[in-house]
Amino acid sequence: MNGAQDLGGQMGFGPIELEENEPNFHAKWEERAFAVTLAMGATGSWTLDASRFARESLPQVTYLTSSYYEIWTRGLEKLVLANGLVTEEELKQGRKLEAAKPVKRVLSADAVAGVLSKGAPVDREEHQPARFRVGDKVHTRRMNPEHHTRLPRYARDAVGTIEAIHGVHVFPDTNAHGEGEQPTWLYGVLFKGTDIWGPDSDPKLSLRIDLWEPYLDLAR
Repeated sequence: MNGAQDLGGQMGFGPIELEENEPNFHAKWEERAFAVTLAMGATGSWTLDASRFARESLPQVTYLTSSYYEIWTRGLEKLVLANGLVTEEELKQGRKLEAAKPVKRVLSADAVAGVLSKGAPVDREEHQPARFRVGDKVHTRRMNPEHHTRLPRYARDAVGTIEAIHGVHVFPDTNAHGEGEQPTWLYGVLFKGTDIWGPDSDPKLSLRIDLWEPYLDLAR
């Protein structure tokens, strides 16, 4: 979707300020926000792509005026409400008022290290051949979806070159909305900066983006 999270190439936001030796967390509440989000994701009540959509579909003013972990917290609030795990009043009061709804899994503290080290692979078996080969020129589709997508707005309607084939992976555009994984081929695509941002951009600039097959057509 076109939201405040998709700012690549847009002017007016200033430079990215790097913090030397930046810590993972700047406050204790950020640690807790991360831990609660991780624990709730492990219940299996929603997918990783659904959690991304919950954050990026926040009102743009809210998104742009919130810190990183504030966005995580606000997205989690949307998810637990949508899945009936809490009520509006419980969120308001910060305590349980009704019997807890059962969840698929509970992540115990002693299992966290193992779960994190194992990860959650999203590669899947191949059921049909890849449409593109390394070296093919491809054109990204022009789209303005209301659903979640991993095709950045700045990289739409642009020509690039297939540089790598990563195999078959879960398709986020459907997986975020309860429409199934619909696994499809994932490619590493190389773009010239001038093909993305025009002739006024740095001619030495290039960028690589991993893109799913439904985003691409052969360039004519």
